[in-house]
Amino acid sequence: MSLIKSLGKNPSGKRLERIKQSPNYKNNAFQNLSHTDQLSKDTSYAKIMKDSMNKSKRVEPTKVLPFVKTDLDNIYSEEPVIVWFGHSSYLLKINGKTILVDPVFSGNASPFSFMIKAFKGADEYKAEHMPQIDLLLLTHDHYDHLDYKTLKLLRSKIKQIYCPLGVGSHLEHWGFEESRIAELDWWETISFANDIEIIAAPARHYTGRTMVRSKMLWASYILKTKTQSIFLGGDSGYDSHFKKIGEEYGPFDIALLESGQYNTSWPNIHMMPEETVQASIDLKANILFPIHWAKFALAMHDWDEPIKRVLLKAEELSVKVTTPMIGEPLIIGKYHETKFWWEHE
Repeated sequence: MSLIKSLGKNPSGKRLERIKQSPNYKNNAFQNLSHTDQLSKDTSYAKIMKDSMNKSKRVEPTKVLPFVKTDLDNIYSEEPVIVWFGHSSYLLKINGKTILVDPVFSGNASPFSFMIKAFKGADEYKAEHMPQIDLLLLTHDHYDHLDYKTLKLLRSKIKQIYCPLGVGSHLEHWGFEESRIAELDWWETISFANDIEIIAAPARHYTGRTMVRSKMLWASYILKTKTQSIFLGGDSGYDSHFKKIGEEYGPFDIALLESGQYNTSWPNIHMMPEETVQASIDLKANILFPIHWAKFALAMHDWDEPIKRVLLKAEELSVKVTTPMIGEPLIIGKYHETKFWWEHE
């Protein structure tokens, strides 16, 4: 029953009628700004299966990843703080509020508990370690970003949820009240706690927890206060939207951008590490924080290849990169030197 429940539920009724009014919804599905094939023209699922049989032996670390155990209930700083939990899950403390993004703490990124398991060390933080959550921010509904088991455990701690159009259908199916959910289309702005402005922005990706694709939207977010500007990137292939966001909302104090789980077989829906660096430049970000790596093996590359390639390109293009350990508080506004903690694996 839990497995069936975790699949979620596609939009219907009033929610579907609202979705149909979106300029991004055409031909019964949400569309990217640019034409986006999920697979490259010279690949196939058969090729991907063959490649996966011959993938690197280092797709997972051989040792427990280093981590910092932080008391999340007692983080005090005048500047905003980010605590990364590996992959795309992180906690943001800003203006006295606690924002949790894409939490996946059940130990795997799949409806099946024996598949896509978290790396040791990257699974140290669990739902019970989370403090009270003023805002849950979701970027899209894939299993490595939206985890039924985690949200089930966190439900009583979460006050408010912002998510892309349609994702609320999953949440209501899982017992969250409609009053707690606000769904956003691209470029819609919502005010949170009076002094935090959140804008849903485009990303180049897709959605779907079954074979039915893109019935609900995916997004990145722009978070602004009187003194801070932060880009919270969801999954995205590289495209012109980064430059548009940078021109209209930049510069950013920091940009959290995906850097892993890429492959030449799906170049349009995930960035290559070098594109991640360029995206941070397009956004006019002062510091790049590479995420979407170091927790799950969802592609065929070495587990630490993303960060190595990011740093090589960043050095070439003079981009500042921050690389905190899992669980290590990062104070935004202070420059943090690059730590090569993955080399000790």
